[in-house]
Amino acid sequence: MKKNFILRISAAVFAVVSVVLFHREFYQQFECYLKGKANVISQEWHIVILNILLFVLLLIPLSFRRKAKWGEYGIVTAFFVSLFVEMYGFPLTIYFASRYFSEPVVCSAPVIGFDFLGVGFGMEIPMIYAAVLMSIGTILIVIGWITLYRNRNKNNFTASGIYKYSRHPQYLGFILILFGWFIDWPTIITIIFVPILIYKYIRVCGIEEKEILEKYPEYGKYMNKVPFSL
Repeated sequence: MKKNFILRISAAVFAVVSVVLFHREFYQQFECYLKGKANVISQEWHIVILNILLFVLLLIPLSFRRKAKWGEYGIVTAFFVSLFVEMYGFPLTIYFASRYFSEPVVCSAPVIGFDFLGVGFGMEIPMIYAAVLMSIGTILIVIGWITLYRNRNKNNFTASGIYKYSRHPQYLGFILILFGWFIDWPTIITIIFVPILIYKYIRVCGIEEKEILEKYPEYGKYMNKVPFSL
């Protein structure tokens, strides 16, 4: 039953990612942003600061699983800072790209619009896909955080709650968030940073498991029963 549940979840995530990758409007948005023709929000520094704080705070729960090594999170913080400065502060990549691409590009029209803190936002279809992925990722991180926090005083590794179905739900959550930002803001920053960060998270998972195995040999049995991710 557990394996069937995991297979269904994995298939659902794969289906969502596949639809995004092969959807015509995703490529349309990708071209629009890379050629500097997208309509962007700029000079809204309060939105920049708020988003940086919110996403950097998501790193804190990782310290409940293993002792935090903040040097490992430096590149993640740099990604979020540069991402939000470009998105809502000064869109440097788009500014430079617009100087070198003069041909017309058809950009998708927003299908959802809303105001937040005095700023008007518009979401195209690819952005809605991205929001779904980021929401799933955030939920995984929060559930993982709650599970780890409840087990923080136990002198063993956490294998209950969501950790019965995935050894690294929080890292999976971060990867979904990163992929969501790649869809939402397909510029040079995400093209460079996202693959590096995904590789880094997978690598950290391996390092973490070696550390846990040294301290708790029974973790090997847990690894045989619970998949690396969902």
